[in-house]
Amino acid sequence: MDGISAQHRDLVSVITYGATYEDRAIRLLKIGLNSTEKKKAIWMDCGIHAREWISPVFCQYFVKQILDLYQTDPRVKEMMTNLDFYITPVLNVDGYAYSWKDNTTRLWRKSRTPGTNGCGCYGTDLNRNFDANWGTVGVSANCCSEVYNGPKVLSEVEAQAVTEYVGKNKDLFLAFLTIHSYGQLILVPYGNPNFTAPNYGELMEVGLAAAEAIKQVHGMNYTVGASPDVLYPNSGSSRDWARLIGIPFAFTFELRDKGEFGFKLPENQIQPTCEEAYAGAMSIINHVHDISFPNAAAATATSTLWTILLAVCVASATWL
Repeated sequence: MDGISAQHRDLVSVITYGATYEDRAIRLLKIGLNSTEKKKAIWMDCGIHAREWISPVFCQYFVKQILDLYQTDPRVKEMMTNLDFYITPVLNVDGYAYSWKDNTTRLWRKSRTPGTNGCGCYGTDLNRNFDANWGTVGVSANCCSEVYNGPKVLSEVEAQAVTEYVGKNKDLFLAFLTIHSYGQLILVPYGNPNFTAPNYGELMEVGLAAAEAIKQVHGMNYTVGASPDVLYPNSGSSRDWARLIGIPFAFTFELRDKGEFGFKLPENQIQPTCEEAYAGAMSIINHVHDISFPNAAAATATSTLWTILLAVCVASATWL
């Protein structure tokens, strides 16, 4: 991360916004053109579940793509002028490090906090620990369970770090994207079936457009919907929390595959997975940008039209 910041000093800075239970730094990359005023922003985090290795890889891929395209793509440059991107490559740093220890730990999911009240098991499911209908559905009070939601809401320092940092800047964030695997899903709020997001229809429309953008890359089908409708009910997720505090566009991406390889995605699927997920994420970000900056979107469309017309004129050697 420091290397990326050093290579792109005009665009990238590194922010430490917390520490894990084992005292590892929780850091993000802030990407965007400097401004004298606070800018609207996009949040993206990866690696909240340790075993979902494709997730941190995607965050790295996304960062590389927008930094490379900034030099050549006017659309990306425009978005970096108007928006800042806050990207956490690995949120569950302790669990992720533990999943690399050996073959016996490869499928570790949770954080690495020790159990309480005499429980000998380790870890809390960070995506069940946020203040979003916490403890109501799709969780377990058994600390040995993979969906253990913790002894109390926000018991985990990693969930606290996101809550504090995003919460104090909530008016800046237009979208909250949290990247997982697997299942080929785009999930909208809420995980509790008793609640529906006030902009559910728009979230579905934007999600379906993202799924179509994904399909156009390598033909992969992603299912869009609320978790109870297309996966299973759950509570305490970061996505639901983001929508509850007022961030209008909150989505969970579940990347490849649909279960053939699961968390152990083959190497030859890493690149195409990232390519299609990038298209899906950018579909959402483009939508959010354009409704937030309509004048900029119109100017880009006009510029693109003139570029096309000029190309046609050059090709046909017809000048008025």
